[in-house]
Amino acid sequence: MNTTAIKSMKLYSRVDRIYDDLRHAGIGPNDPLTVADLLPFDQYHYFGAEAVDEAIRELAVRAGHRLLDVGSGLGGPARYLAEQTACRVTAIELQADLNDVASSLTARCDLAGRIEHLCGDILTAAIDPGGYDAAVSWLAFYHIADKDRLFARLHDALRPGGSIYIEDFFSHGDFADREQPILSEVVYAQSLPSRDAYIGLLEAAGFSDIRFEDMTAQWMPFVIERASAYRARLPEHRALHGRDVTDALDDFYDGVASLFRGGSFGGLRLVAKRA
Repeated sequence: MNTTAIKSMKLYSRVDRIYDDLRHAGIGPNDPLTVADLLPFDQYHYFGAEAVDEAIRELAVRAGHRLLDVGSGLGGPARYLAEQTACRVTAIELQADLNDVASSLTARCDLAGRIEHLCGDILTAAIDPGGYDAAVSWLAFYHIADKDRLFARLHDALRPGGSIYIEDFFSHGDFADREQPILSEVVYAQSLPSRDAYIGLLEAAGFSDIRFEDMTAQWMPFVIERASAYRARLPEHRALHGRDVTDALDDFYDGVASLFRGGSFGGLRLVAKRA
């Protein structure tokens, strides 16, 4: 994957802005952290810890399990998983700046013993074959064009009977011409299969017991309200993060909301097993 091109997605601009958020919350750059301190800032997916709790339930994650978190971002889900269940997590993230910030935050939460942060591409990185009880990912797979290889790699990483939990985007239908720049640049969507195509890719990779849940109706109000709430507080955000970062995020949130309103952009939650 192109590590430069993905930065067209403005959510990934100046990811160290989380330190501004922590400073604003009264937490200094060298202060110890808790997972709870970070929850308002380190979850790039929808519904925060609630979505991670859903994965814990679906996968029956418990102490001693090994999980692979693909596209781990700032490490929020990995830290929450490790703290809540005492599992061990390999958190793989393509973007070096995200990975560096994530590693720093994990160390400040005293969770480095349970979480390995790995900067790399899931399609090529060295992953322990059959070494994981489960793999998880939140809103990252749509960045990856080669889903055949992606799902084959996940299948190989899991022990027999291991499971995956995915939240991602998919296509409900054809996109309008005006949506194409938003897809390619604002959200860096490299692959948006239909529901049936997504399930077919997983079956071809060797997954079974596939449960596909269309999350569009739940996610659409979330993204629309997020865009509206962020825009309503632009002066505050600009004072904290600066105009460039704030306006970039405003464009991103507005772009995602417009895609959902268009009717062809959908959200999914998927659980499946390695046969």
